[in-house]
Amino acid sequence: MAGRHRPCCMEEKGRSCLIALLLAPVYLVLNAYLARWLVRWMAACTHWFRNKWAVGCVMAFYAFVSLSPLTGFLVTQGPAHRFLKLLGNYWLGTLAYILLTVLALDAARLIWKHTKPGARGLRHPRRMFAALGGLAILFVAGVSAWGILHAQSVVLREEMVTVRKACAAAQEGELRIALVSDLHLGYNVGAAQVQRVVEKINEAQPDVVVLAGDIFDNEYAAVLDPEKIAALLRGIRSRFGVYACWGNHDVSEQLLAGFSFAAADPDAEDDAFRAFFRQAGVRLLEDESVLVGDAFYIVGRQDPQRQKKLGEGRLSPAQLLAGLDMDKPVFVIDHQPRQLEELAAAGADLDLSGHTHNGQLFPGNILIHLFWKNPAGILQVGNMTSCVTQGAGVWGPAMRVGTDSEVMLLRVQFEG
Repeated sequence: MAGRHRPCCMEEKGRSCLIALLLAPVYLVLNAYLARWLVRWMAACTHWFRNKWAVGCVMAFYAFVSLSPLTGFLVTQGPAHRFLKLLGNYWLGTLAYILLTVLALDAARLIWKHTKPGARGLRHPRRMFAALGGLAILFVAGVSAWGILHAQSVVLREEMVTVRKACAAAQEGELRIALVSDLHLGYNVGAAQVQRVVEKINEAQPDVVVLAGDIFDNEYAAVLDPEKIAALLRGIRSRFGVYACWGNHDVSEQLLAGFSFAAADPDAEDDAFRAFFRQAGVRLLEDESVLVGDAFYIVGRQDPQRQKKLGEGRLSPAQLLAGLDMDKPVFVIDHQPRQLEELAAAGADLDLSGHTHNGQLFPGNILIHLFWKNPAGILQVGNMTSCVTQGAGVWGPAMRVGTDSEVMLLRVQFEG
């Protein structure tokens, strides 16, 4: 039984291995580029850094940090594994801003050089270089530190939406839905963040709570004190309970910089994930619907990527909603905001999603619009409203810049 998913898992891992192997030389070249500028900057700062032993020590430290995503993958147990995983996650986010800053300065240097061919240069180029490098380091350190702290702050974001149906469960014509996704419990996110999320949910006084997938970050063993986290989730207060669907990261995998290379026993991890939901008092919906209070439907979809990794399929929107009483509101939980037109045509009133993190890190929050019709917020699609939250946790780099960790409160008004 434990091996029933292996063929599809091997196919997925093979594809991820190929992508990672193709990207590895790019990663090495970029780090060599940064290391070169670091050595030049050190030499500009003081003659002490021109000593080969000093340079060697700094380069050894740089190599240790830059290779931490790989060493965290290779060291599989103990405190060293967790330390390297965390270091690698922090490094990847910091690296993004180091690259953006250095590339911008290097581009400015080249533009100056080619637009001022007759210029004799600055009076003190070494001092200027040392000063600019120092400012760049302070800038990157400041942005990274702020991003790490900001990711731990949870905001409550209210959105008004309208459903053109009647709902017997509405109080004064309104139903309050707390939408949460992408906790990514594991190395980056633990009990402290969950407690902040639960406090925001309870502050919103929701009628129903929805967890729209990616509760875990692929490795159940990475979750510290899951019993405590489950107890915190049991502390969520709502009239109609807590419902969830799977996300693409709610499957057992070991990741290297986001790419799947190996999986633990899928059945053993799956059992652990399910047991956690039961302990937390969360009802998991897997391509199934539940009629809540004889007033509205909550429908949970399987995640397509997760199903592919497990060698399984999922129902189409039409199949999923077939047989429901369409006079009642239909709220679909679908981790990824895809097939919006199909869901609207099938009769869904709300599509509740996450997954995108709204790009998580600037400029990702701008580029994300190239890939998703609704990367975050509210979008009307026919008679259906797509609601996408930025997520309450982080994936990969343990920071947020230009986005928020949030609980989205949907104040649903009914007209029918």
